[in-house]
Amino acid sequence: MAENVTIARPYADAAFELARGAGALGPWSEALDRLAAIAADPQMRDCIADPKLTDDQLIQLVLGLAGEGLSAELQNFVRVLVTNERLQLLPEIRDLFVQLKNEHEGVQEAQIASAFPLDDATLTNLKSDLEARFKTKLNVQVSVDPELIGGVRIAIGDEVIDASVRGKLANMAAALKN
Repeated sequence: MAENVTIARPYADAAFELARGAGALGPWSEALDRLAAIAADPQMRDCIADPKLTDDQLIQLVLGLAGEGLSAELQNFVRVLVTNERLQLLPEIRDLFVQLKNEHEGVQEAQIASAFPLDDATLTNLKSDLEARFKTKLNVQVSVDPELIGGVRIAIGDEVIDASVRGKLANMAAALKN
């Protein structure tokens, strides 16, 4: 996996510079999401590995599946990936592009795991409290993890806030052992 990220980095950097130069970070991000989903599909992976398909056929297949609305730069980007046999790296390229975009925009990713589904009001309050604490905008992804028993576990960058019942029980067990 690390090797794929290393190979994907120059392509993500190039995509980011093209998108930033055109003032189109949002559209590029959306298009890379679509393209990454296409490249990650098992049937498409078979097509990518099929030596009988020419580069032009593979390009037309990907562009056809991506649908209308891909700019000339994005279409050319797909051509470069196919020509250099890097199309399968689109998920990694997309992830690296999103990281660069978030850094540029001053946004961080936050993963919130909750024991129970959070309603919209609670999530909005939690997000605004976290943004004030970390002094940055956050893209929040919420998941439900019943193993937490109660509370939430929040990961933002390298920092983890474990306010779950399971985390408190683990801390109590560790304290009792010492």
